[in-house]
Parts: sequence; structure tokens; C-alpha cells
Amino acid sequence: MNLVLSVGVIKRLREHTALLSATGVPSQPALTIGDAVDAFATTTVNGESVSYEDVTAETLVGFFTPGCGPCEKRLPEFVAYARTLPGGRDRVLATVVASDPAEAAGYVAELGQVARVVLEDSTGVATRAFRVSAYPTVLMVAPDPDGRVLVTADRIRLDRAVVAAA
Repeated sequence: MNLVLSVGVIKRLREHTALLSATGVPSQPALTIGDAVDAFATTTVNGESVSYEDVTAETLVGFFTPGCGPCEKRLPEFVAYARTLPGGRDRVLATVVASDPAEAAGYVAELGQVARVVLEDSTGVATRAFRVSAYPTVLMVAPDPDGRVLVTADRIRLDRAVVAAA
């Protein structure tokens, strides 16, 4: 009996492994604290150029994709948090990852209130520069003294408003 159960469990694990490997998730890990962002240059949905060199101070960066349950939950939190940041839209960069612009319209509209918004597919410039492998991804980045853009926080508590220094 144990042998039959073991064979069944092993078969099921192989099926799950095959399903997970077929999801197409990039193998390269997402950036973590201290990692450098790759150089990038892209255009927002409003036609504004945005690049690596534009990150001149601490900047909130978010990646969202329509149809993602966790993204739908975190999107309003991201927008509310971004509203509390000093520097306004210039210190917030949001990327909506979608192959169909119509599908992304709601996300773009909501994020556009508080951020510079880039719309691209999963192989886009910003997605590659930040090595995004899961959604949503929310990071804080800032330039170091040498001009490299580094991740300064990778676990942002979006449920807490930013408190300005006195």
C-alpha cells in the first residue's frame, strides 16, 4: 500500500513540476537591496522620455500586470502610498506589463494620477532593466555616489504613509 501511495505522490509531483516550469517565469531573480538596476531608456504613455539617468533621488518603482489578483489588491495601496511621497510624480515610476493596451487602460489611468507610467510587454526595456520575475514588484531605488541606481528597499509597506522628516 505504501508503495502505491508513494508512486502516486511522485507522479503528482512530476505533473506539478511540469506545470510550474511551463509558466514562463524568467529564471533570473528579481533585484534585491543593494543590487544595481541596468541602464534603460523608454517612453511613458504620455510620450515623456524616462531613463536610468532620470533617477536622481529616491524613487518608488512598481510593476503591475492586468489579470493578476495580487496586483489588483496592491494597485490602490501603491497609488495611495505614492500620493504621500515628496517629489510627486517625478519620484514614482510605474510599469504596466500587458500585451494589449486596452486591457491595461484601467491600470494606466489609475497609476497616471501619481506616476510616470510605462506600458510594455513582458520583454520590455524597464521589465528587463529591473529583472522583474513576478507581479506585482515594488521597489525603492536611488543613485549612489558613483551614479549607479541601486535598490534601497524591496519590501515596501504600502499600507503605511510616508512621514516627511521634520
